[in-house]
Amino acid sequence: MDSEVIVVGGGVVGLTTAVRLAERGLRVRVWSRDEATETTSAVAGALWWPYRIEPAAEAGAWALASLRVYEELAADPDGTGVRFVPGVHADTELAGLGGWAGEVGGLRRLPAEEVPGPYGVGLAARLPLIDMPVHLGWLRGRAAELGVRFERRTAAGPAEAGACAPVVVNCTGLGAREFVGDAGMRAVRGQLVLVENPGVEAWFTAADGASSETTYFFPQPGRLILGGTAEEDDERTDPDGATAEAIVERCARILPELADARVLGHRVGLRPARVGGVRLESEPLAGGGTLVHNYGHGGAGVTVAWGCADRVAELATAADRI
Repeated sequence: MDSEVIVVGGGVVGLTTAVRLAERGLRVRVWSRDEATETTSAVAGALWWPYRIEPAAEAGAWALASLRVYEELAADPDGTGVRFVPGVHADTELAGLGGWAGEVGGLRRLPAEEVPGPYGVGLAARLPLIDMPVHLGWLRGRAAELGVRFERRTAAGPAEAGACAPVVVNCTGLGAREFVGDAGMRAVRGQLVLVENPGVEAWFTAADGASSETTYFFPQPGRLILGGTAEEDDERTDPDGATAEAIVERCARILPELADARVLGHRVGLRPARVGGVRLESEPLAGGGTLVHNYGHGGAGVTVAWGCADRVAELATAADRI
């Protein structure tokens, strides 16, 4: 019985999947074109919240499974990068959320006078806020402890990986356009501004799912992340000066002191969204073997990573050749 799996893709979804597979006792290799620090995952503001992700019912379950893991990892925030931080989701109603919201401890509707900015409604919560450079390093370290091997390698397609292992897991994100010819993959450009933190201890979001402009700030160790954008089919990876100014201006409407915060840097990431939502399923590989898909998470990859990884592990261990 050859229990080897190749995970293609080294972002948060690929690394989390590799950890779960290795915990099942499988021999795992990760093929990744980029180091984890060079992936879209490294740019993420990384507040846990099922944001712009489909299918809704499954995504809610994946998110809750991930939330339980982050609750455990938050016991060592310096090591894992996971902290629970209070904050406000403005312009959001409980009634507009899925059933998952009832499983989030402490999530509550705020009185209108307690919602920052020009918003009449909002929710308060204490949620996982993840320092992605630290978390990605922890994931890689955890995987290595479990015997996972890493290779800087670009696979032309599933057949190439399938020639090396009986099970291949596709965590390629936007790369699924080339890896499996998925024309439904769409880049959603996110731009952030990193500034010195003037003393902000709580996060804030106001994200209209239909708008390309969002407003949020996330306090991370050594910096405050200001955002953001959700620009569909925009694949520019260089920061735009006018966009950065607009982001700071929107955040300063909520906290005026942010207008004068010293800028530390700019970040741009391309979220891997998919028409039809996340693809999480298995299919036979030509010539034998199994291909498991786990991609198309948009801006919610961190939020659902562990729940999706659990499902991948079920599919992989059920494959005929494992």
